[in-house]
Amino acid sequence: MDTIFSKIISGEIPCEKIYEDDHVFAFLDIIPTNPGHTLVVPKKWSSDLLDTDEETLKRLIVVVQKIAKAVMEATGAVGVNVAQNNREGAGQKVFHLHFHVIPRFEGDGYEHWHGKPYENGEEKLVGEKIRKML
Repeated sequence: MDTIFSKIISGEIPCEKIYEDDHVFAFLDIIPTNPGHTLVVPKKWSSDLLDTDEETLKRLIVVVQKIAKAVMEATGAVGVNVAQNNREGAGQKVFHLHFHVIPRFEGDGYEHWHGKPYENGEEKLVGEKIRKML
């Protein structure tokens, strides 16, 4: 699949490369939430987390951890968010699996999603449905 990320990996589109090995590529997001916001992508294309093979995921998450530690240290961040969207309904914009490593700073204004409680008995029903799918 030809995506903007595959073009970045191949060098067709320039980037500020942070890391590269045989399987994973990481680069700075061009519209960062905070300075140091890094995207970590597999070189082997898959659309999202739901259709990625297990070996690729294993290699990817190890690098995500390595990048998260480096980003925190380099930027002086007080925390880090690792974010990942799957499918258009969840806000995925580029259909090439990727993880966002976002450094966090006191008062940076970045907000998490807002939760809402389950209605009476709903939690049990949803839990049962999920367990059946496993």
